[in-house]
Amino acid sequence: MKIDTDKKIVLIGLDGVPYNMIEEFSQDGTMPNMAKLISDGVFRKSESTIPEISSVAWSSTITGKNPGEHGIFGFTDLHKNSYQLKFPNFNDLKEEPFWQQWDCESVIINVPSTYPSHEINGVHISGFVSIDINKSVSPSSLIPTLMDMDYRLDVDSSKAHESMDLFLEDLDKTLSARIDCYRYLWANRSWQFFMLVFTGTDRLMHFLYEAYEDKNHKYHDKFLEHFRKIDSVIGEISERISDKDTLLLMSDHGFERLDYDVYLNRLLIDENLLSFTAGANPSLENISNDTIAFVMDPGRVYINYSDKYPRGYVDRGDKDKIISKLKTLFSKLKISNKNVIRDIYTKDEIFFGKYIDDAPDLTLVANEGFNLKAMMKTPGLYSKGIFTGKHTQDTAFLLAKGISSDAIGEKPKVSDVRSILESTIK
Repeated sequence: MKIDTDKKIVLIGLDGVPYNMIEEFSQDGTMPNMAKLISDGVFRKSESTIPEISSVAWSSTITGKNPGEHGIFGFTDLHKNSYQLKFPNFNDLKEEPFWQQWDCESVIINVPSTYPSHEINGVHISGFVSIDINKSVSPSSLIPTLMDMDYRLDVDSSKAHESMDLFLEDLDKTLSARIDCYRYLWANRSWQFFMLVFTGTDRLMHFLYEAYEDKNHKYHDKFLEHFRKIDSVIGEISERISDKDTLLLMSDHGFERLDYDVYLNRLLIDENLLSFTAGANPSLENISNDTIAFVMDPGRVYINYSDKYPRGYVDRGDKDKIISKLKTLFSKLKISNKNVIRDIYTKDEIFFGKYIDDAPDLTLVANEGFNLKAMMKTPGLYSKGIFTGKHTQDTAFLLAKGISSDAIGEKPKVSDVRSILESTIK
């Protein structure tokens, strides 16, 4: 697809930021530039993927495809016919990102799950999870310039376990370097498509969502300051583009408070649906040959089929019976007299495409306050950790300037972003 050489398209991502937070910050003066864009543009609540995690959501955003088509179902997966974990990366994405199919120069900064970076017509700096700077930047000739900026591939979240002050200091330095990078590439590269994602928002909300909710919290002002700095960049970018250009802002999922981490494999163990070989530590690789099902993060349930796994137990003919049993079990799960699970989907209800066989048999979406986890060695069925915020599936946001409301629709999904952008250049 060819883009008019006089037209520019800009996509800004705010990882995890919910619609209600953008609405509030635009009204209370925290994000005045966002408020101006809302008054001039189209502002919608949008839906994330299921599961509502960045690796899946951003993969759907940049391909316009369902997970069953692009092949990414989580931050982790299993090697074929195995219980051995693997960590899918950009090389595992089965569909090309749209910028590879557009006939234009692009600058791509910090998009999650695009590591290792790929050579493109322009610049690609990968985002979370990026491990090695030498595999995160294309062209590699940019690396010395980034190092001079003290560019960071991600916030060092481990600092939050030492000191929240150290974490916030690192968060601020990471944001500042990201801004320096955007400004440098904006001015020094020829481009028609520019994509910049801020992921520190997700890190901040995981650790300090309580600081957002509590105006008397020690770090409430620090929380707001992070969004003020991002808003300043948004204002700067909106001033730099012309009326014929397109600007789209979005999040890949939403956020809300977290009350409990819930360990779904613990539930399966307690119900004698998951067990391990004698004397072995609880782990996927030590699953016993009478296991019915197991869970992978965040709420992906896999039936232990005899024709799929080395120690598979369930015959395909028993699928409906097992699905029914698991649905009943998860739907009845309560903590503090509240239902933990909001929705339960079979693979055929939410996935389609040639890779659907790799999809989980059931995917669970949690109710407010509950975070679904797959840890097998746990302190119990649930606990409260350091995180105070968790992802939501249906409270992301999309804000567009230079795009008609008809092109966006009333209930956009993250997988619609590609077609929304392409509607402006056809």
